Amino acid sequence: MITKTWMTASFVLMSLALPAFAAPTTSHYAIDPAASTVGWEGSKKIVDSKHFGTVTVKSGTIDAQGEQITSGTIEIDMTTIVNKDLEDATYNQKLVTHLKSEDFFDVTKFPTSKFVIKKAKAQKGKGGATHELTGDLTIKSETHPIIVPATLALKDGTWTGKAQITIDRTKWNLRYGSDKFFKSLGDKVISDEIKLDLNLTAKAS
Repeated sequence: MITKTWMTASFVLMSLALPAFAAPTTSHYAIDPAASTVGWEGSKKIVDSKHFGTVTVKSGTIDAQGEQITSGTIEIDMTTIVNKDLEDATYNQKLVTHLKSEDFFDVTKFPTSKFVIKKAKAQKGKGGATHELTGDLTIKSETHPIIVPATLALKDGTWTGKAQITIDRTKWNLRYGSDKFFKSLGDKVISDEIKLDLNLTAKAS
């Protein structure tokens, strides 16, 4: 009985002596649309022809524990597609209208695209990338997982992030001009690759 009591008392004392470890605190950051940009580039497959421009970040959030991002969401306003390479106003507007139409992004029905960050790990990569982001990209009605090399930094309560992404647009039901689905297109074949250039800023909220 004495031995049992002594063991119980010892266990209690040891428990009190152990340091209390608090659960990691999660900090929340809001993406600043005015300080963030998304560039896009598309090209034809056979002839040397490409178009590029921008689209506006609508909103977003980043959650982090210290310098470790745990989750995040980035929403893109697809109604804000802008072309930067065509100087002729008529041709410029024609291209933008086509990109917004049902042939491509169908922005009336799908006004936003979204990238949901599910995991971020420190990993050096090409172009000075410091991290690898894993998440789901939603365009129109399609959602697919992607892995994104990114350069991330936290300074004075502000996250900055840069990433270049190349996706196969046909996975997101963007099939117009693709020789995977249409034949006899000649030099009108449009590359299945779309390049995205993200520069994001998120501030503590």
